[in-house]
Amino acid sequence: MVFDLQDPIVSDFEMEAYIRGLIPNLAQLRDMPAAFVQMYCRIAAHKFFFFCDPNRRGKACIKKVLLSNCLQELMELHQETEEEVTDTEQAENWFSLTSAQRICDMFLALDKDMNGTLSKQELKEYAEGTLTEIFIERAFDEHVRRGKGGAGNSREMDFESFLDFVLALENKDAPEGLAYLFRCLDLHGRGYLTTADIHTLFRDVHQKWIEGGNYELCIEDVRDEIWDMVKPADPLRITLADLLECKQGGTIASMLIDVRGFWAHDNRENLLQEEEEPEEE
Repeated sequence: MVFDLQDPIVSDFEMEAYIRGLIPNLAQLRDMPAAFVQMYCRIAAHKFFFFCDPNRRGKACIKKVLLSNCLQELMELHQETEEEVTDTEQAENWFSLTSAQRICDMFLALDKDMNGTLSKQELKEYAEGTLTEIFIERAFDEHVRRGKGGAGNSREMDFESFLDFVLALENKDAPEGLAYLFRCLDLHGRGYLTTADIHTLFRDVHQKWIEGGNYELCIEDVRDEIWDMVKPADPLRITLADLLECKQGGTIASMLIDVRGFWAHDNRENLLQEEEEPEEE
């Protein structure tokens, strides 16, 4: 299948068909088990729509798709695995077979009752349980569709919503990922965060931090540090535009939703030093 350039819009089904047609020509995907092809195309196509269909209409502009970093990332799979690509590079490329299988395995491991969707309780085990409870709650509030019945598994996260969740967390520095996370951080849906919001959000991180045996810290100090990092246009509120402008939005989001993210920020100098130290031969 090739894109019909006379029609400026591509649907999710057309995108999946396009990717299916590419598989035989991509060196790293040629040996994909036939039983996994449909699932792979679903996962691969979803990244295009996460970045090219911000309003979640199931349609994307072909021009935007063709110019996106997603297509470039997919085409990297032309490289022969054995000689040119490391295991780390494979794992980091969303479109690699390794990554797609990782996503599936992650979802299946979280889905304890095997009903095909994730409850809040099940999602809390994501990333070894380092995400805060308030963030999980807010992710459901903002990004999980309510079912007609309003009860039961109608309020659980389906696989498509899980893919959005993972893509946002793995692309926190991208505008699309940060926009997803900001909706969760914006506790009152006002379009901005106040010092009170930061205090509420970080309180859960602080609890996990202390439970992990770390040193005591002052929530107000962290709040002030975040304000210094952002330097918002309005000194009383932080907007999504402020987070994008300061170029540290992904880091700040991590500090507010994930105790591991805060630990990485708190230990950034040590981590940077470790990266810079030459390996011993």
